[in-house]
Amino acid sequence: MRKILLFTLLILFVVNVSAQKKDKDYSEAFNLIEVWVEAQKDYEQLPGISAAVIEDQKMLWSGGFGFANPEKKIKTTDKTLNSICSISKLFTSVAIMKLFDEGKLRLDDLVSDHLSWFNLPQQFEESGPITIRTLLTHSAGLPRESAHPYWTSPDFPFPTMEEIKKGLKQQETLYPASTYFQYSNLGLSLLGAIVAEVSDEGFDDYVMKNILKPLKLEDTRTFLPKSLYGSELAVGHSSITRKGKREKVNFFQANGIKGAAGFSSNVIDLGKFASWQFRLYKSKETEILKPSTLKNMHNVHWTNPDFSTTWGLGFAVWKGDDGSKWVSHGGSCPGYRSVLQINPKTKRAYAVMINASGTNPSKYAKGIRQILGKVKTVKKEKNKIDLKQFEGYYSQQPWWGESYVTKWGDKIAVLGLPTDNPGKNMTMFKHIEGDKFRRIRKNKELGEVLEFIRNEEGQIVSYKQHGNFYKKTKN
Repeated sequence: MRKILLFTLLILFVVNVSAQKKDKDYSEAFNLIEVWVEAQKDYEQLPGISAAVIEDQKMLWSGGFGFANPEKKIKTTDKTLNSICSISKLFTSVAIMKLFDEGKLRLDDLVSDHLSWFNLPQQFEESGPITIRTLLTHSAGLPRESAHPYWTSPDFPFPTMEEIKKGLKQQETLYPASTYFQYSNLGLSLLGAIVAEVSDEGFDDYVMKNILKPLKLEDTRTFLPKSLYGSELAVGHSSITRKGKREKVNFFQANGIKGAAGFSSNVIDLGKFASWQFRLYKSKETEILKPSTLKNMHNVHWTNPDFSTTWGLGFAVWKGDDGSKWVSHGGSCPGYRSVLQINPKTKRAYAVMINASGTNPSKYAKGIRQILGKVKTVKKEKNKIDLKQFEGYYSQQPWWGESYVTKWGDKIAVLGLPTDNPGKNMTMFKHIEGDKFRRIRKNKELGEVLEFIRNEEGQIVSYKQHGNFYKKTKN
């Protein structure tokens, strides 16, 4: 009996040690993420940016950088509201699928079955039916927009639903249904109208009652809250002009287009929205949707003839570099860009919001993923030297912007700034002796020397590499 007890204790000890070895410390990675995002914001002249990393039911990290309102110096935080524009489509799609779960509609119902006023001229006699499914997958052959110039500055005259109805007869289908992927804000606006018609509650009330409140998304709305504009709601800005500036963009409401582009939220709430999906994936109980319904939404329901675009029921569906499935949606409205990317396999999600046009939030989500991907499960050992003393910014002028040196486990990492690919442009150096390090090549062999230079007071003032000096500018 004593031998069995000792053997059991030994097994438990081994399992515990193994578990400890598998733990990853992301603190250095998140520090570098903050350095990278802050630098990219400055080099790209973004007014403000917020981002979050979600792992299953946890918020691993979130942060805000720059200003929600530069004129009043109101800083961006992870709670700053932005227009999420086309990410609104995900909430509209969930509303449709909840009605589907309740047996109130079918995916192959004709749009005209629920909207008696749907009279868009069909110019292709051979066309298949325009259904709820084809609207969800953007394969209905509809025009991209309704017959109104609502993306036109400076006032962005978004139509009411009544105006959308009246404009249908002025338009016609672009392609036969189920022929091509044609992204359509008109199509998702029609789905919003179907939610209102079938539920008999109105679109806003149905989404609030059945999605936002149950998920406790207290900072998500079906509109932009004008009373919070310039304070909690970020001020939108244009793309960079020839003069190198970003201009303030006028406030707008999406009105009848809200089902496609009208919502506001923040990265914290989008994180909760992602966590709900991870939770539903491993559940057997209905939470807003049946688990099988959400999984079906995440499956590919449309593939373009050239295989360039794959789409689920409301979600973009794509294969990542590691071969795993991602579901996502981006948003682009006047003065705002956003993205939500979800990996059901790893239970990781990334949300990014920027209060400016002419930028790409997906590259920030990708960069954050790249940096986190550099974290390895290594046994923690106390360094023989304090590596944090070498941290700081070093000038790369006139050739490039700057480089940032940071402690990375028992090594240092050097990241060139700016860069759209921080994971690929991050170089590791192993400590050799004193202030000397050597570059670690991809095959683990050691390359050239990088040596830090100190002044007479012992302060680090630069580093030397390939015989050249790079001055330290700040810690």
